[in-house]
Amino acid sequence: MKDWKKFLYVLAAFLACFYLPIENLRFNNAIFEALALVQWYAREHVLLCLVPAFFIAGAISVFVSQASVMKYFGAKANKFLSYSVASVSGTILAVCSCTVLPLFSGIYKRGAGLGPAVTFLYSGPAINVLAIILTARILGWQLGLARAIGAVIFSVVIGLLMHLIFLKEERARQVSGDFNVGEVKETRSLGKTVLYFASMIVFLVFANWGKPLEGDHGIWSIIYQYKWWIAGFSLVGLVVMLFKWFKKDELKEWTGATWGFALQILPLLLGGVLVSGFLLGRVGHEGVIPSRFVAALVGGNSLWANFFASIVASFMYFATLTEVPILQGLIGSGMGKGPALALLLAGPALSLPSMLVIRGIIGTKKTAVYVALVVVMATISGMIFGLIVK
Repeated sequence: MKDWKKFLYVLAAFLACFYLPIENLRFNNAIFEALALVQWYAREHVLLCLVPAFFIAGAISVFVSQASVMKYFGAKANKFLSYSVASVSGTILAVCSCTVLPLFSGIYKRGAGLGPAVTFLYSGPAINVLAIILTARILGWQLGLARAIGAVIFSVVIGLLMHLIFLKEERARQVSGDFNVGEVKETRSLGKTVLYFASMIVFLVFANWGKPLEGDHGIWSIIYQYKWWIAGFSLVGLVVMLFKWFKKDELKEWTGATWGFALQILPLLLGGVLVSGFLLGRVGHEGVIPSRFVAALVGGNSLWANFFASIVASFMYFATLTEVPILQGLIGSGMGKGPALALLLAGPALSLPSMLVIRGIIGTKKTAVYVALVVVMATISGMIFGLIVK
């Protein structure tokens, strides 16, 4: 680096420190919100969401044969099958935009095509059955139905568009075979491999099973009551399998791959959460950007209102299900139905932390196109929905 560039960086850092608005109440509150959000994220999402996801991603990269990934998600795979499987993954995983990242990275580096991998990336947090049901019950059946239909169509369309836009690069990537992993020799039966992965997925899903609405005594409430029994049983089963079916070298390779994903993803996520909290705050609290500005800009069903809702939703971090109470408050403040749907389609699948990680996996250009596609499609969908439902 040239000396004049170093001087400019030092000067910029000095001026930033010199003019820090520490007497400004909103600035101080935004700093608190950033720290509070990252603390909440560390407590609520790292141990039970991200750590299991890292282990699943590590297992994919080590124990799932490249031939299997290529069969279902590769360039020569049946397109209908690959996109269908990827698009409904959210109904099984029920994860947030950050938890799905290690899984996306795992299948992409294993050789999955960009299109199916992106479909999986979007559908993981977007097609969440519990979130869709909650949306319908609290915000109305129209929004719930539109969210369900829009999320499924979105995942496939965005995946196909990413495949077509980067078709030349993807063909070169598939030919080169540069997937950052070597070939894996199968040492266990398919049944054992399925049980091994199922135990980790069951733990991930049920350990993070959200609390049902007050007064709800249906199936969701029953599952919530026994979720730790289910999660604990799956964890015990996993431990037994590891002792009986796996060699020491395999376990070492698995933990090494898991650690690699954690080093790649976790620092970017926590940094992104800090920035998100500073700018927009937590649910019910404000960051440096006043929430009244946001509410005032998403009223009605104009192109700007839908576009602004999509942009804000794309950068803001939504934990699974938190988008519903946020929207409830915004709709009460005058938010239109169209922008509400735009937020529901863009928010759960994207966030500033997830963008930073996605960039590290597929590069800046592909990430920018992916974000742009989500924002544009969410904007268009919001406008159409706003014209239909008034």
